[in-house]
Amino acid sequence: MIQIESKLPAQGVTIFSVMSALAQRLNALNLSQGFPDFPAPPALLDALSQATQDGFNQYAPGDGLLALREQLVNLFQQRDQISLDPITDITITPGATIGIFSAIQAVVHAGDEVIIFDPSYDSYAPSVKLAGGIPIHINLKAPTFEVDWSAVRQTIGPKTRMIIVNTPHNPTGAVWAKSDWLALIDLIQDTQIIVLSDEVYEHLIYDGQRHYSALSFAELRERSFVVGSFGKTFHVTGWKTGYCVACKNLMTLFRQVYQFTNFCGVTPIQLALANFMQTHPEHIAELANFYQAKRDLFNAGLQNSRFQWHPAAGTYFQNLDYSAIRPDLNDSEMCQYLAEQHKIVAIPVSVFYQQPPEDLRLIRFCFAKKDQTLRQAGEILSQV
Repeated sequence: MIQIESKLPAQGVTIFSVMSALAQRLNALNLSQGFPDFPAPPALLDALSQATQDGFNQYAPGDGLLALREQLVNLFQQRDQISLDPITDITITPGATIGIFSAIQAVVHAGDEVIIFDPSYDSYAPSVKLAGGIPIHINLKAPTFEVDWSAVRQTIGPKTRMIIVNTPHNPTGAVWAKSDWLALIDLIQDTQIIVLSDEVYEHLIYDGQRHYSALSFAELRERSFVVGSFGKTFHVTGWKTGYCVACKNLMTLFRQVYQFTNFCGVTPIQLALANFMQTHPEHIAELANFYQAKRDLFNAGLQNSRFQWHPAAGTYFQNLDYSAIRPDLNDSEMCQYLAEQHKIVAIPVSVFYQQPPEDLRLIRFCFAKKDQTLRQAGEILSQV
């Protein structure tokens, strides 16, 4: 047999696939993987049907349909007062993950170090390794999951090429404040370090807080990639459509790589999104309140439970601390126990770490679900 050494020898099947398969096998309530169980907006589905019927079924431009890029220009201008060039600064991608991958491949060379804040989305470190880079993990400070800026200062060195930011943060729901961005600027302004800002949950921020993009700061404008997701925003994760924004120089590097990873996104989906964004601006305007109500409904169902939690500041994930229930179980064992004994499936937060804290007793639930699903989850978890 041919023997080929794996580039990712320690990489197995993702936890999301494992837990979703477990939910299906046990016929359990699945609050593990981050996708809605309710339908997309009917007008958006109509727009997709119309786009296909109108013949928009061939290749889109490699950088994305201009109409959709122009909608993003309007969005950044209205929300953040950021002026973007739709031609040079924005690329539409088939999902955010490939945008993250392409940005890393574009600027990280063999031996470069990339700082990653754990817990972290599971594509970051493998993408760095595939570029020949070295992931450097810094644990966020529980239970609020703030950045330890003294640790960042001590970690930055001559080989540091990139720092990956994720706000709102998956899996903890934490949101970066303006002070976090200023602290980052203070540390890197005299360096050649690039910022990759994963902002796929940019519209899902609660309790009156504000989303600060990397692009909100002039000091970061020429050194940042920002990645976003239409799937998260419009309840269509299966459409796998996202975007990357960067200044012209960085975007040129990005596109050099991206064109050979996936030439273009799906044409009718891009047109449908552009038309829906233009005709239904209220969708994004109402999105935070929509998901905050779901967060609050899920948490209200836990009032009589033995779980402890801090309400998620953003995303559509809520972490629960089970240390008062089964401290003898690690989080993977706890998820297995909940699935087998109570027919509800979550994600162990430890899988988002390179080296999880020994006392970590957190599991992640997705509340992007129908109200009925959330009430059912509350009933189940109150019996644990």
